[in-house]
Amino acid sequence: MKCAIVAVGTELLFGHTVNTDAVFLSQQLNLMGIDVLYHYTVGDNPGRLSEILKLALSDCDLVITTGGTGPTQDDLTKEVICEVMGDALVEDSHSMERLIRHFERRQRPMTENNLKQAMMPSKAVVFDNDNGTAPGFALESNGKIVICLPGPPNELNPMFEDSVKPWLMNRSSEALYYRTIRTFGIGESMLETKLLPLIDGQTDPTLATYAKMGEATLRIASKRSTEEEARKAVEDMIKRVYEYVGDYIYSTDDESLPELVGRKLIEKNLTMSTAESCTGGMIAARMTDISGISAVFERGIVTYSNGAKMDELGVSGETLERYGAVSPQTAEEMVRGLQKKTGSRVCVSVTGIAGPGGGTPEKPVGLIYVGVMLDERMEVFELRTNNTKRQWNRNYTVLFALDKINRFIDEMGE
Repeated sequence: MKCAIVAVGTELLFGHTVNTDAVFLSQQLNLMGIDVLYHYTVGDNPGRLSEILKLALSDCDLVITTGGTGPTQDDLTKEVICEVMGDALVEDSHSMERLIRHFERRQRPMTENNLKQAMMPSKAVVFDNDNGTAPGFALESNGKIVICLPGPPNELNPMFEDSVKPWLMNRSSEALYYRTIRTFGIGESMLETKLLPLIDGQTDPTLATYAKMGEATLRIASKRSTEEEARKAVEDMIKRVYEYVGDYIYSTDDESLPELVGRKLIEKNLTMSTAESCTGGMIAARMTDISGISAVFERGIVTYSNGAKMDELGVSGETLERYGAVSPQTAEEMVRGLQKKTGSRVCVSVTGIAGPGGGTPEKPVGLIYVGVMLDERMEVFELRTNNTKRQWNRNYTVLFALDKINRFIDEMGE
């Protein structure tokens, strides 16, 4: 099925609002095996919207619109869709009842212009909006489908997941199954190169690589007559992928590194503490984003200055003077001092030059040392990012440190 996404709203053209709806829908539709061919953005102008809808429908089986479904006079998406698809708006009693209850629960008066939100195309399948007042709908005519969704992401995303996605899937005679593999330490281009024997001439399952900051992901999808057949095809391909890039894979279930490490810490009851300099507490922040991590995360200490490294972690002044704050010796004393101070079984230290300034020929920007301890095992890793962008270096260092912790945990055994 070929699809176009039409975003409606003058605020999008002015740059006042970022169109995150198109990103979300494209990702979801792609995972469903629906090809998104076009993204259109049009202002609150019925004439231009009509032209865009006709253009999109001339080459696509499915058009999804976002925005322009509210109560104000410039919200005319439904009216234009009806005009293009040969239908008319009528009052939908179910939507009207929900609209009235919505305002009653909030003890707010419902102005008359809100009533237009209960007007739906006569032949439409209506999708309830549990997070707002504007329902969505699907309208089909002459083999073409237009799906109309509200613009706010907090309304659109759950409506798509709960209603639109199942409606689309039920129209397919095939079952789609996919898995997302996450890797670290290999770029997207190298990942694709190593997997070319599997990618070249692929039919089903399909493999697609994606770049993220510091990571590369791989989506493996199969569409078969049954979900069981599709699942087996994907799982068989995962085994083959491991043969080529297994050293870089950390998850086959689309878990982020913080989620993965957090889950393993909780499952194995391993306490953890962090001591950070150039990352300024970012590792601790990523870990404490995880629900339930309080059971094992003991503390995070930011020791940015040399004085803090000495006071909080017991790093010796002689080490700092002789080797400098950015050195394997300092990283080792930081992580050993952290474990002595906290008693945590997993400890990590970070010290480096995030940039863009502060580097020297001997110690360039992007030089970072990461110390990792798990019980008695300790190792200091040197990272050279060859990058002068401060935030990139800091983010990559967080992933680098968590990747090393993940490997330590895996190697400790049961």
